[in-house]
Amino acid sequence: MDLERYSRQILFAGIGEAGQRKLIDSRVAVVGMGALGTVLANHMVRAGVGFVRLIDRDFVEASNLQRQMLYTERHAEEGLPKAIAAAEMLLDVNSQVQIEPVVADLTWQNAEELLADVDLVLDGSDNFQVRFLVNDVCVKHGIPWVYGGGVSANGMTMPIIPGEMPCLRCLFESAPAPGTTATCDTAGVLGPIIHIIASYQAVEAMKILVGATDKVRRTMLNVGIWDYSTSSIDIAKAKRPDCVCCGKNEFEYLQPVAGDDAISLCGRNSIQISPSEPWEVDLAAMASRLANSGKVEQNKFLVRFYATDDIRLVIFADGRVLVHGTDDVSVARSLYAKYIGM
Repeated sequence: MDLERYSRQILFAGIGEAGQRKLIDSRVAVVGMGALGTVLANHMVRAGVGFVRLIDRDFVEASNLQRQMLYTERHAEEGLPKAIAAAEMLLDVNSQVQIEPVVADLTWQNAEELLADVDLVLDGSDNFQVRFLVNDVCVKHGIPWVYGGGVSANGMTMPIIPGEMPCLRCLFESAPAPGTTATCDTAGVLGPIIHIIASYQAVEAMKILVGATDKVRRTMLNVGIWDYSTSSIDIAKAKRPDCVCCGKNEFEYLQPVAGDDAISLCGRNSIQISPSEPWEVDLAAMASRLANSGKVEQNKFLVRFYATDDIRLVIFADGRVLVHGTDDVSVARSLYAKYIGM
């Protein structure tokens, strides 16, 4: 391993050569390769974290390019899955790091498989259902993780070390109801707030990975960049003995949820439908069949089918389908049955 490329990081007293070697030996998972996730992954790979797993269910679109730093117009034109496009870019940055792209939706079925074998998890997701799932896995297996979120010109972040600090459900007992909170697709987002919040997340991650846990913040940091506001909420004493997750060790989000195969993607006018049983799609055959019904685009990761001018179905190799152009689950299910037939 060439340490010279990390020489400026090693010169920093908080890291040093011993800390750099710990980073090289570390394993990190980034959940969500959107705006936060691309910045987080970029920092981890450039810092020399030895193994970085990139988990994302979506593909690159032109509207991502304003803030999702690892993607290009080519990625959007080709409709590459975000995890694949990010891995491609990051391998050009640091070929010494092992990067594992995973094109999948993080669910109760695969969360432990994808997260339980790493030293730290970084939150690049865009909804509380996924964050509570991450929280359950990390508390159950004693894995530190760093929460982060950003929308409009505001963002927040906090580190969570199971056993030492409150978990996410100590602070947020339940997820906000759909439609009650702002999203990037309803309130917009400024790229710089994403970079600021993700950079704070990355610093806390590095502290944890090198063993400098005494330097880890015990606060939830809130930042607003349009009016230059910052505030911190002390969470050191927020740990609740009656917390359903870290208090009672009841991991609700790791349990099967009946009828949870169709979910609305908040603010995106899209429904994701997942198969109830594993299904490996023959994308070429799917594209050929759908071509009789409308315009089809295909790459080796997905098929895009334009059912109408307003409705588009994106079929992934793992059987998931994104129905763009509606936020009505029943309509999405009808389209799924009509064109996919399973």
